[in-house]
Amino acid sequence: MLRDEVVLITGVGPGLGSKLALRAAAEGAKVVMAARSADVMKRVEQDVAAAGGEAVGVRCDVRRPDEVARLVATAADRFGTITGLVNSAFGHAGFADLLDTPEKAIRRSIDIVLFGALNVTREVVPHMKAAGRGSIVNIGTMTTRKPMRGEGGYAAAKAAMATATQFLALELGEHGIRANQAVMGWLDGPGVRFYLKMTAEARGVTEQDVYDEIAARNPLRRIPADDACAGAVLFLLSRHASEVTGAVLDVNGGEYMPA
Repeated sequence: MLRDEVVLITGVGPGLGSKLALRAAAEGAKVVMAARSADVMKRVEQDVAAAGGEAVGVRCDVRRPDEVARLVATAADRFGTITGLVNSAFGHAGFADLLDTPEKAIRRSIDIVLFGALNVTREVVPHMKAAGRGSIVNIGTMTTRKPMRGEGGYAAAKAAMATATQFLALELGEHGIRANQAVMGWLDGPGVRFYLKMTAEARGVTEQDVYDEIAARNPLRRIPADDACAGAVLFLLSRHASEVTGAVLDVNGGEYMPA
């Protein structure tokens, strides 16, 4: 699906980011990963190499333009022209009502989610223009469409990214560059597993009880696995989605269905 593509993925941690990197490499892409910590990226590099693929991790804080420039230069030097970008880096503002969330925490989330994505996109777009094509996928959250208490600061940052995605689609289309958003709901991975454990202990119930309550909210009756959800992002990156830009793809097991 991604043969001959060079894909850069930010926010590669133990959840969705690492799954995206592994699956993109399995689909034939040369993958460049970015994160502030190298631990997960090193494991992904080893797994990709063992499977016969190519991937490299670069430590990078997407808020810092100098580090982003080094990231993109490393990607181009190692693999050539970048044709795919997934902006997945995020910072959560903390679980509190919006007016109770410290302004510093909200600004940090916006700096990472919105301005970090714009920093990386600015550096990558010249490569895509040179190639005459490219695909940008920004990772959104269902809480911008179905508000959940305690997610206000994080959702505000992701909502800003959602609007930016539409403008990127409008402004870059003439260069053959597409921009779309994959909106994730609950993702069954390390983060949700921690939430299940924490909630179960606080309520005196089992983790399975908490899981079942969440799963019952969508028609598929399960919390979508982060590995499975990665496939939606790969589709948007690929040429199978050549006519799709400015779109929002909901990936939540049907918990939220837009009108």
